[in-house]
Amino acid sequence: MTTTTIPQVSVAPADLPAVVDQELNAARFIDVHTHLFMPSLGNLGLWGIDELITYHYLEAELFRSSTITPREYFALSKREKAKAIWKALFVENTPVSEAARGVVAVLHALGLSTSDLGEAREFFASQSLDRHIDRVFELGGISEAVMTNDPLDPDEAPAWENGAGRDARFHPVLRLDRILNKWPDHWRALESKGYQADERVSSVTGVRRFLADWVKRMQPVYMAVSLPDTFEFPEDSIRGRLIEHAILPACREFNLPLSLMIGVRYQVNPAIRLAGDGVGKADLRAVERLCSGFPSNRYLVSVLSRENQHELCVYARKFSNLMPFGCWWFLNNPSIVEEITRERIEMLGTSFIPQHSDARVLEQVIYKWRNTRRTLVPILAKAYALLAADGRAVTREEIRRDIARLFRGNFEKWIAA
Repeated sequence: MTTTTIPQVSVAPADLPAVVDQELNAARFIDVHTHLFMPSLGNLGLWGIDELITYHYLEAELFRSSTITPREYFALSKREKAKAIWKALFVENTPVSEAARGVVAVLHALGLSTSDLGEAREFFASQSLDRHIDRVFELGGISEAVMTNDPLDPDEAPAWENGAGRDARFHPVLRLDRILNKWPDHWRALESKGYQADERVSSVTGVRRFLADWVKRMQPVYMAVSLPDTFEFPEDSIRGRLIEHAILPACREFNLPLSLMIGVRYQVNPAIRLAGDGVGKADLRAVERLCSGFPSNRYLVSVLSRENQHELCVYARKFSNLMPFGCWWFLNNPSIVEEITRERIEMLGTSFIPQHSDARVLEQVIYKWRNTRRTLVPILAKAYALLAADGRAVTREEIRRDIARLFRGNFEKWIAA
């Protein structure tokens, strides 16, 4: 018995940019790491023009472009802060930075004036949050967003404990920063809820039970922690013992990946608060030891320093339980995204996750994902053009498949492995 296949038409090299652009814009991505919140978690979710303008990226720019001091600025109300930033960065200066241009892109996408703060405030005040989320996701080209949920956050935990309603647009993540990075400040919170805990971590039994209870409550898609550039593993420290004897076993028990975001230098300038963190080059032998020493665990890894990117790609070629993802924080600028993504394609093919928004304000997903699509068009088109020049043209169906893998399938496979 013979079968007949319909030959697929290859895309001509000259048409590759247009076809890649069409397929990227038609695809709906999963935003695998954000700081957004589903509405049932109350006022934790940030949205609207004043939140967009007072984003900490723009606060850092304000202090370079204005004579206002951090002390004076932080004494202002939210609306006054937004007015100060708008005046300094959007009126007295041309908003050409990535973060400032992003605000302009959001206003334009929503059909608003890009020079009238009052109009924007009136628009957002009139919005129904639930419908607004749908519209923002549509404009950003995403179907789902993965949250960041800390069970030791006193503002968030009660909502979960009281049965926060699920939302198919949002996926929980069990965040571990307070447990792993600030245990001396937070172990009493576990003890107060009936879990065995002490400052020296003489036993991890209480932590394991705490994690198990919260996994059942949240149903997270992974666990996650942000780590400093000085992170080491193994390490004779509270964090090292908790990772090895509590976090990694819990991830194996519940079949959850562990996301490691490495390279923060916390509060290099505490006067500017959230904007005061910096970046440092990390020793990625810690990742090597985790991947080799605990092969039954799966790791999502993003590193903050540009200098660590090639090393991360090399480790991903050696360890199939390592998934590089995103261009995080200070790396989320088109010139750097282009360099990192080209390098990953050259070394890993399509077996990585190119980007996440890291959005802290809902509407940021509009400009961040539009920027990603715009940046990815020439990257993918060039990769396919090089392949065609070497004798293997690609079809539209293959381009569509690759985009689906990069921005949906790899993540879906990783969390369901």
